[in-house]
Amino acid sequence: MLSKSQNLKLIIYIDGASRGNPGPAGIGVVIKDEKGNTLKEYKKYLGDKLTNNQAEYLALISALELCKEITRGEITIFSDSELLVRQLTGIYRVRNQKLMSLLNRVRQLEKEFEKVNYIHIRRAQNRKADLLANKAIDEKLKNSK
Repeated sequence: MLSKSQNLKLIIYIDGASRGNPGPAGIGVVIKDEKGNTLKEYKKYLGDKLTNNQAEYLALISALELCKEITRGEITIFSDSELLVRQLTGIYRVRNQKLMSLLNRVRQLEKEFEKVNYIHIRRAQNRKADLLANKAIDEKLKNSK
């Protein structure tokens, strides 16, 4: 287990994937320190009937839960979901009730940190988190055959 540092700054890459939208969904999270060293990689299968947007929010929630075990300092979240980033930064409003409840959970978790930054990146810059999310789905689908 990593020791918790109050002001360690973290860089986090997140991705949620859904096949069929809604369909089988998974998440991927990559947590790095300021120097770019990978501290943790995480993947999880979420279920059979989630939308891509729900998966993106659940990836973020998982990332925040994981990060609070490492630091209370500043964290920067990179996501290739433009919708997610724009909703979290207040550019877009959240109208979907399911997403609103997930957003409320995110806002509670954000209070655990000094500062949380959200940055939109291209999918090509988010390959590892995308790979983990899809691997979680692939492993579940393969094992259920």
